[in-house]
Amino acid sequence: MIHDIFMPALSSTMTEGKIVSWVKSPGEKVSKGETVVVVESDKADMDVESFHDGYLAVILVDAGGTATVGSPIALVAQTEAEISQAQSSSVAAVTPAPVAPTPPPATVTTPVPVAPPRPNGRLIASPRAKKLAKDLGVDLATLQGTGPHGRIVAADLEKSSPKVVPTPVTTTAKVVAPLNPGDVTPLTTLQKAVVQNMMVSLQVPTFHVSYTITTDALDSLYQKLKSKGVTMTALLAKAVALTLPKHPLLYATYTEQGIQYRTGINVAIAVAMPDGGLITPVLQNADQVDIYSLSRNWKGLVERARAKQLQPEEYNSGTFTLSNLGMFGVSSFDAILPPGQGAILAIAAASPQVVATEEGTIALRRQMTVNITCDHRVIYGAHAAAFLQDLATLIETDTQSLTL
Repeated sequence: MIHDIFMPALSSTMTEGKIVSWVKSPGEKVSKGETVVVVESDKADMDVESFHDGYLAVILVDAGGTATVGSPIALVAQTEAEISQAQSSSVAAVTPAPVAPTPPPATVTTPVPVAPPRPNGRLIASPRAKKLAKDLGVDLATLQGTGPHGRIVAADLEKSSPKVVPTPVTTTAKVVAPLNPGDVTPLTTLQKAVVQNMMVSLQVPTFHVSYTITTDALDSLYQKLKSKGVTMTALLAKAVALTLPKHPLLYATYTEQGIQYRTGINVAIAVAMPDGGLITPVLQNADQVDIYSLSRNWKGLVERARAKQLQPEEYNSGTFTLSNLGMFGVSSFDAILPPGQGAILAIAAASPQVVATEEGTIALRRQMTVNITCDHRVIYGAHAAAFLQDLATLIETDTQSLTL
């Protein structure tokens, strides 16, 4: 019997996926639950397992190619005798080779060392680590993984072989030519997903409310805590998370049946990806996590996001989003509402301002402007204003609550 391996839907917004690499080659035996291929979804690189025991007979979509969700990308034969049958029956279905140059034969035929399997047969190494191991000629079985659940990550190889650098002869990495005026570069899978989300957002009636917050107390707290690994991003996320329980509409969402209230305060924070696009890692239950753990969690999320190793629940479970461009010195900006959420807060840079105090004197204060974008089907202006007022009160007069 011959079985198809289909392009899976790895997220609710995914319509097509890109093949990052094939872990198995045609003719190799595969076991049910074993990783066969690594697929780039709209947010991350994910291992795809075989649902059947047998032999990888035919690869229909080569590494670098794309396929729509639900379409076949390979065939698995139940027995060795059926491999030729699968190959002959799939001639018309084979996808043309990708645009990227074909690797030298030696690179294709050289066996790739793999890490010891887990009980279910999956390899405990990230896709990037596997590729790097192949380029460097490192046996993954000799390494101790430092990633989640002992997973071997790229950093483990870099530590084990600090002086080894892949040469242009053995590497298959693409060389990106300088861009010239008029050049058109195709969108990445992540960039396409961002475009789709933004088009959905344009159908939502939104409004914006701005508020100026004095940050002297927050800046002072940050200076005391940054040596302990606390980041300003974590402090802002914590401040928002502690304010939201008083304003349940701000992290609710609109449905055709009515307003859906959320049980968890999961703060998503926008992160720009190095190769283009945007992803929003989520700090789960941020109101219940202490600031030190929150900062550590955020650091880990960003590292995994940029290595494209986030799990779906780590980027699609947000109930309120922050977009912080303060590090770029911007004075004010509006953020576009993410699909499925009621509000997003745009945070600009804090800068010294001359202000009139309540005592009638002139003083120098550091202030920042925050702009909130809201779904008007769920949130009204008074709701947004009350939330911003409470957030400002916390940041200006009650920063110690952020450390409790």
